[in-house]
Amino acid sequence: MSLTTLPPAPVRPAASPAPRDRFIDLLRVFGMVLVVLQHWTMPVLVYANGRLTTGNALVGIPLITWVTQVMPLVFFAGGAANAISWRSAASHRSPGLWTARRLRRLAWPVLPLVFVWLPLPYVLDALGMPSQPVEVAARTVGQLLWFLAVYLVAVLATPYMARVRASRALPVLAAGAVLMDVIRFSGLEAAGYLNVVFVWLAVHQVGFLYAEGRLAWLTGRRAAGLAVAGFGMVAGLVAAGPYPASMIGMPGMVSNMAPPSACMLALFAGQLGLAMLLRPALDTLAGRPKVNALLAVLAPRMMTIYLWHMTALVIVAGIAIFGFGLETPEVGSFTWWGQVPLRLAALVTVLLALAGLFGRFEEPTGAAAAGRVVAAAVLIGGALTALMVTGFVPGVVPVVASLALVAGLRLAAADQPSWRSASAMIS
Repeated sequence: MSLTTLPPAPVRPAASPAPRDRFIDLLRVFGMVLVVLQHWTMPVLVYANGRLTTGNALVGIPLITWVTQVMPLVFFAGGAANAISWRSAASHRSPGLWTARRLRRLAWPVLPLVFVWLPLPYVLDALGMPSQPVEVAARTVGQLLWFLAVYLVAVLATPYMARVRASRALPVLAAGAVLMDVIRFSGLEAAGYLNVVFVWLAVHQVGFLYAEGRLAWLTGRRAAGLAVAGFGMVAGLVAAGPYPASMIGMPGMVSNMAPPSACMLALFAGQLGLAMLLRPALDTLAGRPKVNALLAVLAPRMMTIYLWHMTALVIVAGIAIFGFGLETPEVGSFTWWGQVPLRLAALVTVLLALAGLFGRFEEPTGAAAAGRVVAAAVLIGGALTALMVTGFVPGVVPVVASLALVAGLRLAAADQPSWRSASAMIS
């Protein structure tokens, strides 16, 4: 199966159209693809005595994460896309519907994941699979939902943050991130989780500046200077401590990502400068017919690809470990490098099959309704957060969270789509 054999992307509703920005589309696609590749290459899996242990292949090379940790760019691109879409909705005098539509677009692709993973651990247990590896897989798949939970906050904040001057909002958000780090590293670890709001909303807000054309000056030497300053600041923060060199979580170390630290803002500055420096070349690249066609195929399916890429890893790793008795070779060895192309080929094949099957969920059925959007946001946000924490490990919480997700989607829909109509889309 190739990208071109996937079914055509769902037709977007004609209401409140937003113009496309190829640079932003390219950043979103590139960012998500890099996230997927990083997640696929990191795991070091060893199975013995009924237990699966997981290591991280990037432990010895933390500097590579300064490039591969692109979630700051993903939130920046999301902020630009939300600002462009919001401006279009506001011009049509439909701000309430905009929020409802974005909520449904965000949560609807999770439905098939719930339909598959809620019963899957029970099925695997009935088939005789060891419980601990199944639990690891079920938790890992659910952890991916952190991005949707945080992005939901950014979506809800968009109508309000769009009215605030960035020159006022950004210093407040950045200062809040630094303050939370001071409190966190003084001993109150829980304070660091407030940076989920301060850090990611700050990055999201810079996307607003781009959408308004206020980053047009950031070219050439200015962009290069920002890149050098940003990465230099990361190096300084790492050298001074307590920030680790890795921009992803590592076993037994302080994490720059969970919760996000102020170091992520410095990393974003470096990545933004580099992206804006390369923007003319990227615009030219995106304008090529083949690249534009690839973006047209991938961009409408990026949420599906993100949500299902760890399921693809579970399938491939499960077959390799339990079907063929294979384990991860020593990282960096000749055997490890030799397996990388084969492993990626298998993972891409499985992911394309999953994307072809579930890609239709990128676009919700029916129309959105604005009247119950607050209740819908509470239910959907709570459901995503609960599933992020517990995953799909057998228990009451995943079931209740899944029902809350469906209820939230029903509240945000004008035609009240039923569970039956949602499940019918899978078949």
